[in-house]
Amino acid sequence: MATPRSALVVDDERDIRELLVLTLGRMGLRVDTAADLSSARAQLAQSSYDLCLTDMRLPDGSGQELIELIAQRYADTPVAMITAFGNVEAAVNALKAGAFDFVTKPVDLSVLRRLVQHALGLNEQRRTASPASARLLGESPRMQQLRQTIGRVARSQAPVYITGESGVGKELVARLIHEQGSRAAGAFVPVNCGAIPSELMESELFGHKKGSFTGAHADKEGLFQIAQGGTLFLDEVAELPLHMQVKLLRVIQEKTVRPVGAPAELPVDVRILSATHKNLGRLVEDGKFRHDLYYRINVIELQVPPLRQRREDIAPIAATILQRLAAGQPDAPMLSEEAEAALSAYPFPGNVRELENILERAVALCEGQRIEVADLYLPQVDSLIGQEADVPLKAVLAAPTQAAAGLAGPDATALPDAIEQMERDTIQKALEANRYNKTKTAAQLGITFRALRYKLKKLGME
Repeated sequence: MATPRSALVVDDERDIRELLVLTLGRMGLRVDTAADLSSARAQLAQSSYDLCLTDMRLPDGSGQELIELIAQRYADTPVAMITAFGNVEAAVNALKAGAFDFVTKPVDLSVLRRLVQHALGLNEQRRTASPASARLLGESPRMQQLRQTIGRVARSQAPVYITGESGVGKELVARLIHEQGSRAAGAFVPVNCGAIPSELMESELFGHKKGSFTGAHADKEGLFQIAQGGTLFLDEVAELPLHMQVKLLRVIQEKTVRPVGAPAELPVDVRILSATHKNLGRLVEDGKFRHDLYYRINVIELQVPPLRQRREDIAPIAATILQRLAAGQPDAPMLSEEAEAALSAYPFPGNVRELENILERAVALCEGQRIEVADLYLPQVDSLIGQEADVPLKAVLAAPTQAAAGLAGPDATALPDAIEQMERDTIQKALEANRYNKTKTAAQLGITFRALRYKLKKLGME
């Protein structure tokens, strides 16, 4: 027979303790109680618990102290704060200290049951979880610390604000938080706030009722309802217009949404993660982002480092990407030592996303299974290739005098366009000469068939 899961309830009000014992008991939990901080410490020292619920105010201390103690010594025990209604500051401080979640007095039993289910689900998820963080590539100290932080914040229900430059993998971080948390069985719903027209945003997020506006031919669920029981990831949250910032703040505080045209609000149980590459703090100072919303979504901040700050990760990430690009092929292309050094020296303003694009292109252009520096397009490292423009076809490079004569002149900014036009003309003539046989055309141009296909697609000549 399985051992029943257990909970510790810490509250100095006898009625509250009895209510919680009754509710948790009906959920199949064994419940111990404590009326003050010292008793709770003694209980924790004697037994292990699957969940702890503590009041904010205790006769000999505070629930905040207990939360900090559990976070330090009993990290496998999720702890939730019971706080007075409307005491947002105490709830936020509890989440920052390591609380799993919070519930307000008077205790709503349906909210309490969901909280307990999430806490118990977190323990089960921890026991059966696969190493999802392995997808977050890199073994640099910064990345190891980031993975550890993801594991900690995944245990909480607190809103997480993910910062970092474009292309660093903010959505991947959000997915890992979701997958390693108690909501992993629920939906992960990403939404790009900058991609939704302002006039449609309320309907997209909260849903609408049939006939609520022109074109509303049927009821529609919003993204909050679709993410019920799971996680809603608000990417590019800085793009939210001010009127939607007000509505989002209310949703976070009240945990309810009102679909457009609906007579009443609907409860939602969603964890909110948000991200942007912009400086939200500066936007708050400039009056472009509400400070109260900023502090509600920024309970926990996670910074994802850019690739140039962890250069030791570039080579192993590149190797992994090349393996993925070569799926279904016997041998994956490999970087030469010079090409690897060139990538390590490059600042990568587009981060991992740019590295993927560079390697995808290099795989298409390289001959054989070895990628050389000339196969890479690194526009900001001129010395690596000898020019700013894309590496042209060998047929063009074979006539440097003609190319130089055609491109020389005052309009230096036209160089990339001019080379692209030269490539297009050269390929077109070769195709016509070989009656559009691509295999013969590639052989005449001195490039691989794969490189020719890539060029045809890039130049719009397919």
